[in-house]
Parts: sequence; C-alpha cells; structure tokens
Amino acid sequence: MRLFKFILLAGLLVVLPFVVTAATEQVAPAAAVHATTEAVAATAEHAVAAGDHAADAAHSEHHGLPAAAPQIKLGPLTVTNSMIMTWIVAIGIIIFAQFATRKIQAVPSGAQNFWEFLVEGLYGFLEGIIGHQLVKKTFWFFATIFIFILFTNWAGLIPGVGTVGWGEHAHGSLLGLDKFDHVSRPLLRGVNADLNMTSAMAIVFFVLWFVWSIQSNGPGGFLKHIFGYSGDATGGLKFLLVAVFLAVGLLEVISIAFRPVSLSFRLYGNIFAGENLLEAMTIMGGKYFGWLVPLPFYFMELIVGLVQALVFMLLTAIFTSLMCSHGDDHAHGHEGEEKAHH
Repeated sequence: MRLFKFILLAGLLVVLPFVVTAATEQVAPAAAVHATTEAVAATAEHAVAAGDHAADAAHSEHHGLPAAAPQIKLGPLTVTNSMIMTWIVAIGIIIFAQFATRKIQAVPSGAQNFWEFLVEGLYGFLEGIIGHQLVKKTFWFFATIFIFILFTNWAGLIPGVGTVGWGEHAHGSLLGLDKFDHVSRPLLRGVNADLNMTSAMAIVFFVLWFVWSIQSNGPGGFLKHIFGYSGDATGGLKFLLVAVFLAVGLLEVISIAFRPVSLSFRLYGNIFAGENLLEAMTIMGGKYFGWLVPLPFYFMELIVGLVQALVFMLLTAIFTSLMCSHGDDHAHGHEGEEKAHH
C-alpha cells in the first residue's frame, strides 16, 4: 500500500505549484473570455431594440460566472476564491485517502476497496496504452492528475459553490430586505473554471514531458526523434528527404509548444461553460422552477467532469508515449505470449 502514500504525496507536491501559480494576477485570458461573454450576450438579445441594446448588454455582464477569479483578502494575504476551493479539495482528498488506508486489510472493503479499485483500474488502463515500463515511471503523475481534476470538477457542482458570495441587488424589497439579483463575486468557484489552474497543470506536465523525453532518448535522440530522417534513401533523394524532415520537425516543435495551451483551454472552457450553463438554466426557470430546469444539465455536468478528467489524463499520457515509447514493451509482451503458447 506504499503506492497509495506515494501517489498522495506526489499529489500534494503537484498541487503546491498550482497554488503558487494561481496567486499571480489575472491576465489576458480574462479579456478573451470577456469578449466571448459579450458575443453570447449579443446573440441572446438580438431581438431587443437598438436603443435598449447597450443597456441590456451592460446588465447581462452581471450574469454568469466572472471570467477572472475574484480576489479575497485573508489578513495580509490576498488569494482568489478558486485557490480556496483548491485547498479544500486537496485537503479533502488527503484526509479521505488516509482514512481509507489507515487499517490495511488483505480483503479490502469500504473506502479501502474504493481506493484500490481506483488505483489498480487506472494502472491497468494506462499500462495498456503506454506500456509496462513507461507506466512505472509516470503513473504517479497521471493518476494524481486524474483524481485531482475529477474531484475538483465534481466539487464545483456542490450547491453553494459559485452561488454564495457578494452580488448585485435588484430594485425593490421583499419582507423589508433588498431583492437580490445575482452573485457577481462568489465566495467559492470551480477550481478548473480558473484558467490559472488549468494552465499551471499543463505547464507542469510540459516540464515533466521534457524531462521524461530526455531520460528516454537522451539529448541527441530527442532531437533526432523530432528532426531526424531514418530511411534508407541515397543520393539527392536523401538530401531532399532530410530537408523535408527538418521542415516537418519545425512544425512538430510548434505543435509541442502549443500543447500546454490546448490542454489548459480545453479543460477550462468546458468547466467554465458548464457552470455558466447551469446558471443560465436556473435563471430561465424563474423564481419557482429555477431548481428544476437545470437538473438534467446538472447530471450531464457530472459526466462532463469525469470525461474531462479522463481526456486530460489520456492526452498527457499519449503525448508522453509518442516521445518515450520505443515499442519494447509490446515486443516483450508478444514474446511472452508466444512462450506461453509453446
């Protein structure tokens, strides 16, 4: 069961740089998402008269999850609400894992059975994709990233996350209190609805991918894998193919450089859009049916949270396998099968 403690320790080490990265100021992604929000608002209100359109668009900016995670003062420390949610989920995972493995039994049951099923299932699943040797080296990261993303996605759907905080007041009052219109600065928000968090995870993977690639191929093999020509052509054709492979290698470098961007925006976009969709459905339901209309979408978001965690893990595993696997595991596997048959 040392594997459990190793995974949890690695998870804590992975989460720490996320928290440090998330403490930086919000940057350009907020402007990009703001532009998207304006486009959606314009589509929804295209039937409004031209004279009232500007006012309605300005009012619509109060609706939906804020693109930039609001900052909260905790004494001398300034943090974002997504950072607070990160700490809560990370501590919850560690406590639950410690509880599940506090008394290891030969025949697992309850929480221990769940963790063993999760870890062994992930290990077997990844081993079939990236091979036995590579999974031994990299499983700690892929398992940690899957578990962390899954639970943070689901934690963002807990009632109160994104709906409790500071907001705008509508005109009028009810029972002597001002009517509440919308939460513009939630106390907590979904962890992966913050681009800082998804970018930090993608950057950490990119650094590890580079380290694993150098370890598996060496500096020369790394460059040869990207730019090298391994055919048996001769003469002028060989020089032509070498030039073609160099050009293809430059395109591959650009593709590799954009992988952290695509990984971070894919996860962020799906979670951010999902939470805004739930809020939009709640508003459509009105005062009496606001709880009912988003229910089908709520259960859909549970599936989306699982799928996005799986997609992030699979993409990072495949990117690693493409650079670090050399077909040795599969060859040894076939040899073992042949020996078993004989």
